[in-house]
Amino acid sequence: MGSVAFDTAGLTFSESLREGTRAHHLEAERSGIVFDILRKRASRNGHMLLLRNLLPAYREMEAGLEQHRDRSPAGLFAVPALYRTHALARDLANLAGDAWIDALPLLPAAEAYASRVSAAAKGDGGRLLAHAYVRYFGDLSGGQALKGLLGRTLSLSAEQMSFYEFPAISDPLAFKNELRAKLDRAVSELADPGDVIEEACAAFQLNIELSNAVAAAARES
Repeated sequence: MGSVAFDTAGLTFSESLREGTRAHHLEAERSGIVFDILRKRASRNGHMLLLRNLLPAYREMEAGLEQHRDRSPAGLFAVPALYRTHALARDLANLAGDAWIDALPLLPAAEAYASRVSAAAKGDGGRLLAHAYVRYFGDLSGGQALKGLLGRTLSLSAEQMSFYEFPAISDPLAFKNELRAKLDRAVSELADPGDVIEEACAAFQLNIELSNAVAAAARES
């Protein structure tokens, strides 16, 4: 697949990322377990399966971000306040008990997602930047809507929803605006900004496939 152009309409890099992934973003909201949550018909087991199967991708992503800290554009997302690995593990323990790793299956779609993230961390880390953009901007935006719906629909406690909590980020909107500004400044350091947009589209597709797989597994359990 060829690289995606990012500045043909005079957009900033962050604007190009948003516009270039818009269709995938909309599809993600209408797919699988995410759609079930938005329609208030997700089960507790479906929610647990989602967290279990997101964990490997976050683990690979955050390990990669630490490797790129202070030495590549991807390092701008190397912000511990954003990291979700420990929050995911904590929620899983509070939802499913200490044996969650044995009780909840790891799906092939989750393994494929984590593998892609691991590969993206190699080299200059530009493609890892795309995965961090997709997940963290989603967590700080739409993830907050999911948090409210899950809390009401499944009667989850605060201790079971730390994945959606960012206690060290007092103003999420200002934080996201600052990240966008950093993205726009970092574009000059990227070998091919179009590759990042292309990888962000792939990241959304992996999330869609994972969401569909989780929904199917939840229905079967």
